[in-house]
Amino acid sequence: MEASVPAGPAWSVTWAVVGVDMIEKKQVLAFGDSLTWGRDPEAKARHRHADRWTSVVEAELADVRVIAEGLSGRTTCFDDHAGPADRNGTRALPVLIGSHAPLDLVIIMLGTNDLKPHVCGSALAASFGMARLVEIVRTYPHGRQPPAILLMSPPHFGASRAPDGQPGGGRSIVESQKLAPLYKAVAERADCSFFDAASVSVASKVDGVHLDAVNTRAIGTALAPVVAAMLTR
Repeated sequence: MEASVPAGPAWSVTWAVVGVDMIEKKQVLAFGDSLTWGRDPEAKARHRHADRWTSVVEAELADVRVIAEGLSGRTTCFDDHAGPADRNGTRALPVLIGSHAPLDLVIIMLGTNDLKPHVCGSALAASFGMARLVEIVRTYPHGRQPPAILLMSPPHFGASRAPDGQPGGGRSIVESQKLAPLYKAVAERADCSFFDAASVSVASKVDGVHLDAVNTRAIGTALAPVVAAMLTR
């Protein structure tokens, strides 16, 4: 029996939808912590989907799909058994590269949790962790051209509403300010791109670490043209 084809406008609409779906989008993996997951410090919950920086980038670039892989507490390369999930980025990244392949770009924004005193507390050590993550992306058996890499340093910590005014978790504001130049140096040595999120966003005064909706959206808005340029090279 031959399949019947709907006639008239209904067929035209169906064809148009299929045509859009057939467009192959560029695949971008956003690998990060709670700043990528979208933690709202005021509500102690997750920002609306539209307010997360990953969603903003995807909304502004029609031919790009952003895979948001943020985990609260994730570090670059350090163990932290205080949480319910494995927070060591070096163990998670190969799995995610494999499960989301093929990838055109990997964006890595980590270090916020490396600066917890009980984890590491050192921006220099966090930069070593970022270098290792770059190595993991580059040496993974992609079976094709490895994806481009964009390293992103997180916003600086700031004063909080806590009685002592310090950022949450006993983190150091001074150490957070060291991340950008250290990460930029890693990116230059590894011949990958760099973006400083502190140039467009500031931490909420609620805890001095996480971002309100306006600031997390600001990262996405500023990052969209950077991602577009990288994907057209």
